[in-house]
Amino acid sequence: MKNHSVVNNMIACHQCDSLLPMPLLLEGQNALCGCCGAMLFSKKRDAINRTAAVAVAGLLLFFPATLLPIIGIGAAGLYNDASLLDCITFLINSRNYVLAFAVFMFTVAIPAVRLMTALYISFCIKFNYIKPSLLVFFRSYHLLDTWTMIHVFLLGVIVSMYKLSSLADMTIDGGLLSLILLLLCSTLVSVTMDQHSVWDELEKSLEQ
Repeated sequence: MKNHSVVNNMIACHQCDSLLPMPLLLEGQNALCGCCGAMLFSKKRDAINRTAAVAVAGLLLFFPATLLPIIGIGAAGLYNDASLLDCITFLINSRNYVLAFAVFMFTVAIPAVRLMTALYISFCIKFNYIKPSLLVFFRSYHLLDTWTMIHVFLLGVIVSMYKLSSLADMTIDGGLLSLILLLLCSTLVSVTMDQHSVWDELEKSLEQ
């Protein structure tokens, strides 16, 4: 048990692989490697409240980001616009089931579940409602982090806008702005969440 405690109080530098004692930091402080000077980790300010706020904002943005039209195209007296949900429906009607499934999973389902997971983790830690099952949610959060592809979809929309701008009259609708804000919230969740603090809380609950 003593050796297990010693190992838990050590941290490895990701640059030089030095094994160092885990320092105790205050909010806003950074831990640096004593051998190479690389940053080991940082203690983020008000991480739980900020993560919860960003996650709630991102979840609320899902409604306008998926339901509002992204761009509108007008040519020869005709006008048409499409939302993210319309794009998925069009792919299904065109029998592009695999592509429709991929767009739905990587731009709607996985980002939504990731934000809900971040909100749930923040809620449990804030109100001291920590259970061993929370470890599964935190691992799921890390797994889903690599499969969120909102930025890829947004890049495709921007490329399409560039190519269509010279062929037809184009309008930018509220769905595009909501999609950009959703991408911002999805990115900020990774920035605001203090992963070391979450691991510490989970380890304490598992030891009890």
